[in-house]
Amino acid sequence: MIEEILSAAVFAEDTREDLEVELFPDELAAVGRSVEKRRLEFTTARALARQALARLGIAPCAIANGDRGQPLWPAGVVGSITHCAGYRACAVARASEVMGVGIDAEPHAPLPDGVLGQIARAEERPRLAALADAEPQVHWDRLLFCAKETVYKVWFPLAGCWLGFEDAVLTFDPPARVFRARLLKPWPQPGGGPPTLEGRWLVRDGLVLAAIAPAR
Repeated sequence: MIEEILSAAVFAEDTREDLEVELFPDELAAVGRSVEKRRLEFTTARALARQALARLGIAPCAIANGDRGQPLWPAGVVGSITHCAGYRACAVARASEVMGVGIDAEPHAPLPDGVLGQIARAEERPRLAALADAEPQVHWDRLLFCAKETVYKVWFPLAGCWLGFEDAVLTFDPPARVFRARLLKPWPQPGGGPPTLEGRWLVRDGLVLAAIAPAR
C-alpha cells in the first residue's frame, strides 16, 4: 500500500502480519531485551527490509539502529521504516537516485488530547480547521503528525541533527493528495537539501500513510 505514494525509484514492502526472520548479531543487540511487542515490530521490519533490499540486488545484511533509533542502511542506500498497530512497512532506494526516504503510518484516528498543540504551528491550526470543515472524513491532525514524521526521517540522515515539529510548516493539497513542508531551519551544510520537501499521503483501511522521497 505504501508503494502507491512513492516514486518508481523507491522499492517498498509492507505487511499487516508479524513476520519472522533470523536476525544478525548487530540486530539482536539493537532489540536487546525488548518486550515481545517491540521484538515483533523490529523483526518484521527487518524481514521487510531484506525483501526491499533484494529488489535493489542487495543480499541480506544487518540493519542495526543508530543512536537515535534510525535504521543504518548499507552504503549507497537510503531508506525508512514505519510500524503502527496492524501495519509495518519499509522503503529503500539508491542514494544516487534519491536524496532520502521518509515513510510513516499511523492509525486513522484523532490525535490524543493535547498532542496537536505540541506539533502544530500557529499558522497551521486554522488551515487544519478549514480542511476539517471541507473534508471531515479525514483526521487532519493525525495526517499532520504523520507527514511531519516523514520530514524528520528525510532530514536527520542528511543533516545529522534534530528537527522539531515546530521547524517545518506544512500545507496540504487534498485533490492531489500532496503535502509540502517548508523548512524553517537551515540545512547544516551547503547543498544539504532543498528548503521545501514535497510528499504524498493516503488514507485507507483505517490507516493514514505519508511518504517523502526527493529525487537527486
